Amino acid sequence: MALEKIEKDEYEVRGEYKSIQIRTKVSIMEDGKELSYQYNRRVLQPDADVSVETEEIKALASALWTDDVKKAWSDSLIK
Repeated sequence: MALEKIEKDEYEVRGEYKSIQIRTKVSIMEDGKELSYQYNRRVLQPDADVSVETEEIKALASALWTDDVKKAWSDSLIK
Protein backbone atom coordinates (compact mmCIF):
# COMPACT_ATOMS: atom_id res chain seq x y z
CA MET A 1 0.00 0.00 0.00
CA ALA A 2 1.94 3.00 -1.30
CA LEU A 3 0.51 6.50 -1.16
CA GLU A 4 1.60 9.02 -3.76
CA LYS A 5 0.86 12.71 -4.30
CA ILE A 6 0.69 13.80 -7.95
CA GLU A 7 0.42 17.40 -9.14
CA LYS A 8 -0.54 18.24 -12.71
CA ASP A 9 -0.79 21.75 -14.16
CA GLU A 10 -3.12 22.92 -16.89
CA TYR A 11 -2.96 26.47 -18.17
CA GLU A 12 -4.60 28.88 -20.56
CA VAL A 13 -3.72 32.35 -21.78
CA ARG A 14 -6.43 34.98 -21.49
CA GLY A 15 -7.01 38.59 -22.33
CA GLU A 16 -5.26 41.57 -23.81
CA TYR A 17 -2.33 41.36 -21.38
CA LYS A 18 -1.73 37.62 -21.88
CA SER A 19 -2.57 36.57 -18.30
CA ILE A 20 -1.61 32.96 -17.65
CA GLN A 21 -4.24 31.06 -15.67
CA ILE A 22 -2.86 27.94 -14.01
CA ARG A 23 -5.06 25.20 -12.58
CA THR A 24 -3.24 22.55 -10.56
CA LYS A 25 -4.85 19.22 -9.81
CA VAL A 26 -3.41 17.57 -6.70
CA SER A 27 -4.27 13.86 -6.53
CA ILE A 28 -3.66 11.41 -3.71
CA MET A 29 -3.10 7.96 -5.20
CA GLU A 30 -2.93 4.54 -3.55
CA ASP A 31 -1.55 1.72 -5.67
CA GLY A 32 -2.49 3.57 -8.86
CA LYS A 33 -6.04 4.38 -7.75
CA GLU A 34 -7.06 7.98 -7.09
CA LEU A 35 -8.35 8.34 -3.53
CA SER A 36 -8.98 12.08 -3.58
CA TYR A 37 -8.14 15.23 -5.47
CA GLN A 38 -8.44 18.99 -5.28
CA TYR A 39 -7.89 21.89 -7.64
CA ASN A 40 -5.94 25.07 -6.96
CA ARG A 41 -6.10 28.02 -9.32
CA ARG A 42 -3.92 31.08 -9.72
CA VAL A 43 -3.30 33.77 -12.31
CA LEU A 44 0.04 35.22 -13.38
CA GLN A 45 0.10 38.76 -14.77
CA PRO A 46 2.91 40.26 -16.90
CA ASP A 47 4.61 41.76 -13.82
CA ALA A 48 4.82 38.38 -12.01
CA ASP A 49 8.07 36.79 -10.87
CA VAL A 50 8.10 33.44 -12.66
CA SER A 51 11.48 32.29 -11.36
CA VAL A 52 9.88 29.59 -9.18
CA GLU A 53 7.54 28.32 -11.93
CA THR A 54 8.03 25.24 -14.09
CA GLU A 55 10.25 25.52 -17.14
CA GLU A 56 7.16 25.31 -19.34
CA ILE A 57 5.51 28.30 -17.63
CA LYS A 58 8.78 30.27 -17.71
CA ALA A 59 9.09 29.67 -21.46
CA LEU A 60 5.45 30.59 -22.05
CA ALA A 61 5.77 33.82 -20.05
CA SER A 62 8.97 34.73 -21.86
CA ALA A 63 7.33 34.21 -25.25
CA LEU A 64 4.08 36.03 -24.42
CA TRP A 65 5.16 38.88 -22.21
CA THR A 66 7.02 41.08 -24.63
CA ASP A 67 8.18 44.52 -23.56
CA ASP A 68 5.11 46.00 -25.29
CA VAL A 69 2.75 43.73 -23.33
CA LYS A 70 4.53 44.51 -20.05
CA LYS A 71 4.33 48.24 -20.73
CA ALA A 72 0.64 48.05 -21.66
CA TRP A 73 -0.04 46.11 -18.44
CA SER A 74 1.90 48.62 -16.35
CA ASP A 75 0.11 51.54 -18.00
CA SER A 76 -3.27 49.97 -17.26
CA LEU A 77 -2.66 49.83 -13.51
CA ILE A 78 -4.04 52.62 -11.35
CA LYS A 79 -1.18 54.56 -9.87
